[in-house]
Amino acid sequence: MKTLVKSLCMASALAVTALPAVAETLRMAHAAPETDLQQNLSTFFAEQVAERTNGDVTVQIFPQGQLGNDSAMIDGARSGIIDIVMVGLNNFSGLMPESAAFTLPFMFPDRETAYAVLDGEVGQGVLASFEDHGLKGLAFPENGYRNMTNNRGPIRTPDDVKGLRMRVNSSKALNDMFQLLEAQPQQIPVAELYTALETGVVDSQDHPIGVTLSFKFYEVQKYLSLTQHAYAPLAVAMNLDKFNGLTKEQRQIIMDVAKEATDMQRQMSIDSEAQMIADLEADGMEVNTDVDAAAFQEVVKPVWDKFISENGDAMVTAIQEASAK
Repeated sequence: MKTLVKSLCMASALAVTALPAVAETLRMAHAAPETDLQQNLSTFFAEQVAERTNGDVTVQIFPQGQLGNDSAMIDGARSGIIDIVMVGLNNFSGLMPESAAFTLPFMFPDRETAYAVLDGEVGQGVLASFEDHGLKGLAFPENGYRNMTNNRGPIRTPDDVKGLRMRVNSSKALNDMFQLLEAQPQQIPVAELYTALETGVVDSQDHPIGVTLSFKFYEVQKYLSLTQHAYAPLAVAMNLDKFNGLTKEQRQIIMDVAKEATDMQRQMSIDSEAQMIADLEADGMEVNTDVDAAAFQEVVKPVWDKFISENGDAMVTAIQEASAK
């Protein structure tokens, strides 16, 4: 009898260990249309995670703000309603004010410098600080350099910005910048921006070239000026509890794929920029590159001073030192 009981117990244990793992579906959200490079990144991420986990972890993508605007998506990721979120880094400045240093006007002279800082000790330190807010920071994909569009005329000097009803995002630095330029900044969610431009609520906006194209702002904006006044990183973050609930191997796959997807998306951004500008011109936009960057930098210096007075100079100094290497 004892032998029979022992055999039944062993069989039961083997049956339990043989049960397949419960598949995990992660909800991933971003605000861009499906024609944007953010969707390319999301699709690559989903495909690779599913393949490398043998289907044990799958990713369901919700583009174009289907799960809310940027702040709502961040709140959803922190609460666990959303598992993975991809939004502009500027949207995390309320939680991590020092992170706004990355988006100060004219912080990075070129993409390569921005990549080196974001992927280096300074940027990775910011990613680590996401954990203080219930999130696992995964990567910094590219949104790109912000450029101004409007319906009045080409922007070449700071005087050309005066009086424009400029849509701005949640970045305090950019709000301060446009106030210094004597525009009339108004915060409007990107999902509502097309209509705001179409109806004349605002007559200008600033976004990276890819966003201007994918959101079809060329239909309601005439002039694109390549001011490149601020570099805009995206941030991909995951609900920390959900991340920690995965196996060690699955967590590593998530991190590896996030990096690979970011590298791929950045390269796509570089490779496609010239064609995107050509497409915007073909769609009727007038594009100018003759921007007096030095004049703009002089006018917006107080933005840096204000940031440092409110947040200290540690992050600005760390970014500048890393940029110089």
